[in-house]
Amino acid sequence: MYSLFGFSPENKPTLAISQCLMGDNVRFNGGHKQSRYCTDVLSEYFNFLPICPEVEIGMGVPREPIRLIGTDRGVEVVSSSDSSKVYTQSLRDLADKKIPLLSSVAGYIFMQKSPSCGVERVKVYNAKNHPQWTSAGIYSERVMARLPLLPVEEAGRLMDAPLRENFVMRVYLYAHWQKLQQASGFTAKGLLEFHQSIKLLVMAHNFEVYRALGNWLSCLKGRDLSQVAHRYFELLMHGLSKPATRKHHANVLARLQGFLGKSLSVSERVELTEVIAQYRKGIMPLVAPLLLIRHHLRLREDDKVAQYVLSQRYMNPYPLELGLRNAI
Repeated sequence: MYSLFGFSPENKPTLAISQCLMGDNVRFNGGHKQSRYCTDVLSEYFNFLPICPEVEIGMGVPREPIRLIGTDRGVEVVSSSDSSKVYTQSLRDLADKKIPLLSSVAGYIFMQKSPSCGVERVKVYNAKNHPQWTSAGIYSERVMARLPLLPVEEAGRLMDAPLRENFVMRVYLYAHWQKLQQASGFTAKGLLEFHQSIKLLVMAHNFEVYRALGNWLSCLKGRDLSQVAHRYFELLMHGLSKPATRKHHANVLARLQGFLGKSLSVSERVELTEVIAQYRKGIMPLVAPLLLIRHHLRLREDDKVAQYVLSQRYMNPYPLELGLRNAI
């Protein structure tokens, strides 16, 4: 089905997901909010762990709808028809209970606008039942606070190509980091090899974080490697939290062209320069210059420089068959 270093169809990363997005009838009205992108596309590349927090705290199906309200105690989640029915602590307790299980997943897709599961922009009402501001859902907020580095996204935002690509990229990187940690813990050699493989990927997103990561690993002798690794991954996930711009991608593409150097003929160099420029201007998607660069690298794959570039995660951050770089 697909190939990616570190992953195979038999060993797919797992995503937690709001259960209604899988097409299960667990919504308050007895319906669902199936995401075809999740069930028909992502299911080929990920295992899913469906969770409906409202059902799991015993609210049943169908059930009365809930909403967020602002109180002197902060934001609470209550019944829309009876504000004396408060579910805030039950949802937070459930999130705490789920943390050991969620520590093994590589990402979480939440249902947008949900008082329990929304990541952002969930309406918070005042005492007069008027929406005053927005917040995260109570359950999802707790999960994100307990697992701040876990890649999370709302299903609706996955329809935005740059956000979709960025989320999937972070999920695969998170899963790779989990495997590195589980295999042998952290060694100086393992950390440096991991960092070497993601340099161009980080450079495409945040050059300041790229430099900070290098400085952080510049001298490992005598340091607690578990603490070094934890801080390193914090910096890394922060640097990758926003989609890379065309300008930054184009800078990395120019660097890749530089790696090819004099091995390109004059006409090949001109062609690649033009394709990179067209990508920068928005005329072509990212996949176009990358396919051309990969073609030249494959012709020279015995060369050490070509081997180094092909080993970069930037070249293969996720299965090519997902087609994510066809739209950015």
